Amino acid sequence: MPRQDPKTRSNNFNEVALGYSDEQAQAEASRCIQCPKRSCVDGCPVWVDIPGFIKAICDGDMPDAVRILKDKNSLPGICGRVCPQETQCEATCSLAKKGAPMAIGRLERYVADWERAHMQSLNPPIVQPKPNGKQVAVVGSGPAGLTVAADLAKLGYSVTIFEALHVAGGVLMYGIPEFRLPKNIVQAEVEYVTSLGVKLELDSLIGKLFTIDELLNNGYQAVFLGTGAGLPMFMNIPGENLNGIYSANEFLTRVNLMKAYKFPEYDTPVKVGKRVAVIGGGNVAMDSARCALRLGAEEVYIVYRRSEVEMPARREEVENAKAEGIEFKLLTNPKQFLGDEQNWVLGMECYEMELGEPDDSGRRRPIAKPGSEFIIDVDVVIVALGTTPNPVIAQTAEGLEIGKRGVVVADEVTGETKKPCVWAGGDIATGSATVISAMGAAKRAAVSIDEYFKG
Repeated sequence: MPRQDPKTRSNNFNEVALGYSDEQAQAEASRCIQCPKRSCVDGCPVWVDIPGFIKAICDGDMPDAVRILKDKNSLPGICGRVCPQETQCEATCSLAKKGAPMAIGRLERYVADWERAHMQSLNPPIVQPKPNGKQVAVVGSGPAGLTVAADLAKLGYSVTIFEALHVAGGVLMYGIPEFRLPKNIVQAEVEYVTSLGVKLELDSLIGKLFTIDELLNNGYQAVFLGTGAGLPMFMNIPGENLNGIYSANEFLTRVNLMKAYKFPEYDTPVKVGKRVAVIGGGNVAMDSARCALRLGAEEVYIVYRRSEVEMPARREEVENAKAEGIEFKLLTNPKQFLGDEQNWVLGMECYEMELGEPDDSGRRRPIAKPGSEFIIDVDVVIVALGTTPNPVIAQTAEGLEIGKRGVVVADEVTGETKKPCVWAGGDIATGSATVISAMGAAKRAAVSIDEYFKG
């Protein structure tokens, strides 16, 4: 897929990937052999009819491609950009056995972008199903909340989404940068969900405005929790409270949701020094490092305690970061942060690491080398080590069972929690994971909620 030149894109927040042309999409779609096994569908967490929408592209029937794709996926413009297709549907593609798999994610993006460009001429009628008289409250408007709301609305339920922030989209808005997921695309997907009849209540923090029990006592017969995992994790090492040390959540929220990258047009300050260290090896770490570079940092480091082989970030994001000039300091782990007299961070003492036997994650355990300490000069540090669910829901919902690291205990298949009439899905039930896995959990929960009301 065409992309902006690295030297150009490292100085702007415009989308890096430019999308397929019509000719490129046709050429890629024509590679699909329409195999009878349909193994790609088995690899899709939301069960999209992948061969079906690709065939429609080949046939030049784009309205049908849109219809097939959105039958299972209400957020294709988002999924086509940020989902790890290379480990899911593309990994199970039959063509992958002998060469490159189908570029399913890129074709999904192409179809979604085509629909958005032709929306006025298409003017598709929104068919509102007959209301069934049941009301469902959805807490959180991220990928899980939007998905379960859309699926239930199509079944005739009256659905209201309660969103704590001033804009809908959850992590899609505050966590993923504009250059990877333009916010107008997120809002277009939100508008599609509300066009199905879903009500949206912004600035509504459940647990403070209403408790779960109050929702159930005020007309809602079921509640779905899709609030994600917004509580950052830290290292708990000396100096971590110094000024100039951000959680990735705070840094990315300032940059993305509060538009710090457009300062002073948007009055959101964010300090970015000359030398920035980002601790972690996931997609959030890559996003933080690439944002810092675009905001003017001269040197940006990814500091990761394992090797690149174990890095959980998508290969595409690692390659993009390297091309833009991000420096990777692998097998490196902070020991403590060093500050000046005004308590601003100015350095980071680190260990050199080596890899031992595999741990519970299946990756080789990093072990500090004795006497290997060295110092990296920095003026800003961004900690991107993962997140856990915010405890406000758990603290105010009697009967809700909470598991390890604050996740809500829910059935892996149905999403049912231990509290009657309450379901949960996505990061609140699993810890930090992917957009598409949250959507898959939400679709299963929608089926379970519907079955519950039907007895």
